[in-house]
Amino acid sequence: MGVMTINNRKVEFTDEQNVLTVIRNAGIDIPTFCYHSELSTHGACRLCVVEDDKGKVFASCSERPRDGMVIFTNTRKLRHHRRMIIELLLAAHCRDCTTCSPNGICELQKLAKRLGVQEVRFDNYKETVPLDFSSPSVVRDPNKCILCGDCVRMCHEVQGVGILGFAQRGSKLQITTPFNRDLGATDCVGCGQCRIVCPTGALTVKRNVDEVWAALEDPNTRVVAQIAPAVRVAVGEYFGLPDGANALGQLVAAMRDMGFDAVYDTDLGADLTVIEESAELVERLTSGENLPLFTSCCPAWVKFCETRYPEFRKHISTCRSPQQMFGAVIKEEARLKAEEDGRKTVMVSVMPCTAKKAEISRPEHFTDGEQDVDFVLTTSEIAEMIKTTGLDLKNVTPEALDMPFGMSSGAGAIFGTTGGVTEAVLRYVTNSIKPEQMEEIKFSGVRGNDAVKEATVNLGGREVKIAIVHGLANAAALLEKMKAGEKVYDFVEVMTCRHGCVNGGGQPAPTQDNPQIKLARQKGLYNYDSGSQIKVSSQNPIALSLYDGILKDKVHKLLHNGH
Repeated sequence: MGVMTINNRKVEFTDEQNVLTVIRNAGIDIPTFCYHSELSTHGACRLCVVEDDKGKVFASCSERPRDGMVIFTNTRKLRHHRRMIIELLLAAHCRDCTTCSPNGICELQKLAKRLGVQEVRFDNYKETVPLDFSSPSVVRDPNKCILCGDCVRMCHEVQGVGILGFAQRGSKLQITTPFNRDLGATDCVGCGQCRIVCPTGALTVKRNVDEVWAALEDPNTRVVAQIAPAVRVAVGEYFGLPDGANALGQLVAAMRDMGFDAVYDTDLGADLTVIEESAELVERLTSGENLPLFTSCCPAWVKFCETRYPEFRKHISTCRSPQQMFGAVIKEEARLKAEEDGRKTVMVSVMPCTAKKAEISRPEHFTDGEQDVDFVLTTSEIAEMIKTTGLDLKNVTPEALDMPFGMSSGAGAIFGTTGGVTEAVLRYVTNSIKPEQMEEIKFSGVRGNDAVKEATVNLGGREVKIAIVHGLANAAALLEKMKAGEKVYDFVEVMTCRHGCVNGGGQPAPTQDNPQIKLARQKGLYNYDSGSQIKVSSQNPIALSLYDGILKDKVHKLLHNGH
């Protein structure tokens, strides 16, 4: 333990990695653009500079705390320095703030106001370049990039994809893709994590709001929605609800008010996934072929595997994701309804994930030539639509989901967090319906946020080895060990985003580097599971009834991919 003096106040520190963390722990909100605790220290923006008692100015993010240090965080010199940085950034920045997607939550905009930058004395010397709309998930606007490097480090260090990088030098420095190709022409997996850390509007969600409004206003169209589990514990953040609050009831009510004909829960699709994936696991364990079985719920992971580790492609489950299973079921039911009222059915998914926008257009997600899910709205987009109607979720009376597809299990809900798919499958394959059995699975190693978690369960007298990994860089490291024979598993759950879908690319981006927000969302899903009457997918009567109804003789056609 050491003691340093911050603004004439003694502050203790222990194992903090840098002075910036000590300052923030002391309750001082020092500004940054390029610092995130999950990423390496870059030291590019220089906004976090502090001054010591000798007049030296240095970046607090890259300086280790030392006993006896004396620093100041708000001197005249520092204020001038920070204002000049913001002014120079604005000088080389597109200034269409009123129509920019992150207007009101943009970090550059907020810091300009906070630091009192009221004019920009310099001309914008940069050439305006066209926006990149080629990706179905993310839009790139280089004109709004401030070169903080957050997206580059996220793509390289956390996701291990490496699509974004710095090019050229000096005044021509830019962040771009390999050979300056369109994002859609690269191996980008569409995870949207670059958008989560981007402090401006340089990387934003590809919007489908206008198409959905058009469908809602078409009298000849029946618009059906499904809501993913991670959305309910994050959408409330846009309306001032507590972090992790379950806003599903309010969201359902708001969407009905907007004109959706039916609002269902993707958790039902998750229950179907558990049933099908569990059967596939048992089948592969029996035959000994294509083990381990990899989960297939995350489309960004599937694409990553296809492009970087094609030798593992045959190990990915043939099961469609919960979104696609649910979409296929709704479209199959719609073929019957079309005969009754003559309306076409449009399936809209509300997802925490930007990669889901790409998933719906993959060839295997068309049934009889018809796309199973027509549009994907992220959490940020549905919040935008709700605000357009003038509704505030805080003041909306909660309503229940529609039937018959509004019933699901708590096991389906925890799909939204890392380890949730595995826990749901284990409940099913071990037929765990008693509270003590649930607790045993809960503490078997499936919960928590370690990069890689391992568990072993006894299934029919056989020891089944399980791995759970989140973050594609972590997944790549695990796959390399598996290729080398250092690790052997029977079942592997992979989620692209750290912490799982609760931190998906379409979720509200934390305004500060605050991991507590993600943990609150996870806790919200576990609380939802705890309060559910149905804990195991096999207990969901609606899911089971589908096998004697819509799914009869069509299980593989509607719930599985062709590979």
